[in-house]
Amino acid sequence: MEKKPLWVPTIVAQVSLCLCLYLAFQLGQPQNSVYLHRTSESRDLYFISVRGGFRPLKQQTHLLKQMARVAKKYKAKFVVDISDLGKDDPLMQNGTLHFSSLKVPWYTTTVSGRYGGGYFQKQIRLPYEKTLDLIGVDTGSIEGKVLISETSSEFGYNQLHWLTRTVEATSSDWRIVVGFHPLAKCGDNEEGMEAKQVVESLHHSFMKYEVNAYISGQGCTSNVQQGSLSYIGNPGSMNALTSETSVLRRDSEVEFLLHRVSSLEMVTYFVSSSGEVVHKSVLHQKGRAAM
Repeated sequence: MEKKPLWVPTIVAQVSLCLCLYLAFQLGQPQNSVYLHRTSESRDLYFISVRGGFRPLKQQTHLLKQMARVAKKYKAKFVVDISDLGKDDPLMQNGTLHFSSLKVPWYTTTVSGRYGGGYFQKQIRLPYEKTLDLIGVDTGSIEGKVLISETSSEFGYNQLHWLTRTVEATSSDWRIVVGFHPLAKCGDNEEGMEAKQVVESLHHSFMKYEVNAYISGQGCTSNVQQGSLSYIGNPGSMNALTSETSVLRRDSEVEFLLHRVSSLEMVTYFVSSSGEVVHKSVLHQKGRAAM
């Protein structure tokens, strides 16, 4: 009987070992990991949105590392920083300074109240000869109730008119507005009712001129669908959770959002600090949403 070459058992053992290591890695990887979603040939545009602001150093570093890994894997084109600090936001400053994959354009919201100047429009090219308009608003005027009272500042009115003209004039395929404060109010107190009038006015303009999404900090809920418009709240993790009992809670909290934009839909992945997708929403170009 012919003997098998001596190298055959060695090759079989090596293949078996590699297979075991692969299976062990897959079993250890969360099944909803954000790192399992991208296809290698995807032509879609990816971007990240995150709640800015101050965090304990350890928490901020962990968040930026997670964002950097996701940005590198998905080749994220830009970051939307939902902050009230504008260019002074420490998350943006440290992210662009220390992580090469985060050295992409950061578009940062701000809250300047009555003094104004915090709104912008950026047009971004997409594959398939499509375009996306990213429109930033300074929601300090809304939160400060200066848009609707008789003593409204000139800035408040100017920004509202600018926003209306901008969404009316754009011909982009996707229209996304971003601001620090959520436009969905929960309270029924006097301040909440007054702000509600502004929200309804903005919502009417958004619907009329086919805005697809408004991305902000989280209000009552993380995602609200109203007709063809999606209100997406970015909760972030703004509390310093340092006790041992808070570890599980911190691991399940949404830290940032990953957005995938194609010619037909925008998918938003809500990513926890452990890298898991804890929620996903899909907004179709014609406004049909699936959760």
